[in-house]
Formats: sequence, structure tokens, C-alpha cells
Amino acid sequence: MVSLYFENEKYDGYYRDKCVFSDQIDIEDCMNVAVVYENGATMSYSLNAFMPWEGYTIVFNGTKGRLEHKCEETVYINGDGTVPGALKADGTWIRIFPHFSPAYGVEVIEGEGGHGGGDKVMLQDLFDSQAELDKYLRAADQRAGAYSILTGIAANKSMRTGRAVLIDELVTDIGQPDFPPMPKNCDLTQP
Repeated sequence: MVSLYFENEKYDGYYRDKCVFSDQIDIEDCMNVAVVYENGATMSYSLNAFMPWEGYTIVFNGTKGRLEHKCEETVYINGDGTVPGALKADGTWIRIFPHFSPAYGVEVIEGEGGHGGGDKVMLQDLFDSQAELDKYLRAADQRAGAYSILTGIAANKSMRTGRAVLIDELVTDIGQPDFPPMPKNCDLTQP
């Protein structure tokens, strides 16, 4: 861990031993980003780093309706016996809102461990070449990871410059990620 984190502070500029309440800390506590993708899809992203709860809400609006997913995690307090990042059952749900039809809930598939079981899946993907392939194909390839990081870099550059920043201004020729196949028949009108 020392080599992974502390010995890399000189490269990434993220010093892990500073007080979060210090005036020297310049990481944004709240930010909003608007992203426009090459295919015309848009994303609006809001981050609130110092909230009294852990988790996220994600919404997809599409041609057939809306999907909402809320995931609330236990807040880790050292020594309380809980699993850091474990999902709270009453704070985690999925709802589908088809256009012109009643909304309905969808069962949340739960895994064991931190981040709804995602920690185990990610660590297996990274470090266990014998691990069973994730049936949900959630692993990102190196290009998808690069685009994710570059989106954050572009957002930070945009905050500094006050203008929109294109990924092509930051890097070129990294190629498109390997996307998993999408389901052919997705009927949101059927619960």
C-alpha cells in the first residue's frame, strides 16, 4: 500500500496526509459537469463530496422511458462492525417509468461485500486471471478507463479556463472502448 499510494504522491500530487478542513486543500467539494458525447447523447453529473451519506442516484432518459436507480451505502465508521460500502436495503431501488404507462419497480440484484459486491468483482477482474467472467460484463477495458479519467481531466480544465474542453484537445488516437453487446429486445412497458 505504501508503494501504491504514498510513494506516488510525487506523481499524482494527491497528498493523503492533509487535513480535509485545511485551507490548503483545493479539491472541489461540489461540482457539476455537462458532457456531450460524439453520438449526441448527453450526461449531466453532480458530485457532492462532503455529504452525510454515501451512494449515488443515476437516471437514464431514453426513447421508451426513464430508468432511475438509487444506491445508498452504509457510511464507514471505523470499528462499528459494518462492511464499508455495504448497500442499505431501504435506500437502494430501481424504478422504470415507461412513456404513457404506469411506473414499476425492478428487483435489485445484490452481491456480498462492499459497493454491493462490486469490490470483489473488480478485484477478481484485476488480479485473478482464473476468475469466472462477470456475467453482466461490467469490466471496462483500458480505453474506457482512459475516457473516464479524461472526462474528469476535461472537467477540471473547464473549471480552470471557463470554457468547454474536448477530449481530442487532451489526447488523440486512443480508439474506442470495447463495448459489451447490448440486449436486442428491451421492452420497458413490461414489468
